[in-house]
Amino acid sequence: MATMGPWSRVRVAKCQMLVTSFFVLLLGLSAATLAALTYFGAHFAVIGRASSDKTPYEAMHRWAFYTTSSLAGLLALGAVLGAVATVREAGGLMAGGFLCFALVFGALAQVVFWGFHNPTQVEDAVLDVYDLAYEWAARNLSGAPRQQLVAIQDTFLCCGKSSPFGLLGDVEASLCRGQQAARQDCLQEIRSFLTMHRNIACALTGTGLALTVYAMLLSSFLWFAIRSGGGLDRKCKYT
Repeated sequence: MATMGPWSRVRVAKCQMLVTSFFVLLLGLSAATLAALTYFGAHFAVIGRASSDKTPYEAMHRWAFYTTSSLAGLLALGAVLGAVATVREAGGLMAGGFLCFALVFGALAQVVFWGFHNPTQVEDAVLDVYDLAYEWAARNLSGAPRQQLVAIQDTFLCCGKSSPFGLLGDVEASLCRGQQAARQDCLQEIRSFLTMHRNIACALTGTGLALTVYAMLLSSFLWFAIRSGGGLDRKCKYT
């Protein structure tokens, strides 16, 4: 088989860049959807309404939303710049796309590093909110605390939490009556929901790292080809 010439390699790289840009754009849309669900979804919204200044949940919730939204915007911008630069053979746009991919890669690497060193911080913050709402409801069987607890339990389809001593007091037992008493423990249900959400975020993060690395390699190769060859489809000789 004959060795692939420089022009053929550039043409293959252009096709790969267009395909990669398409998948990066899809990843950006997925990240934007995850950010919207994290901020406006019923499960996180009901926890947010029950949180107070005593828990770090609100700050962490806003940080997750703004970070994910920013990454989604950078991914979409990088995908558009990479595709347009490939079609128009524009070195400046290609450099802009490379910068977007590099920023996203650096941010995702920081997220992975933070998640490795703080694997349960988000889960602990959410469970602290539920524990605090549970204690308030146990002390005030009517009013806003009880309504907040009921809202959390109805959203997660759970009720109460298991006692480490095996038996619940009369106040705790009164929080789960009738059909609600048959529901699962809220701590377990909240953990299960957060585990599913974390698995989705980890999958998107891993995919983002792989795609941004590949996009950076393609964009840097095409940038050098544009700079050295002028027009990728009009000249077949490159230095």
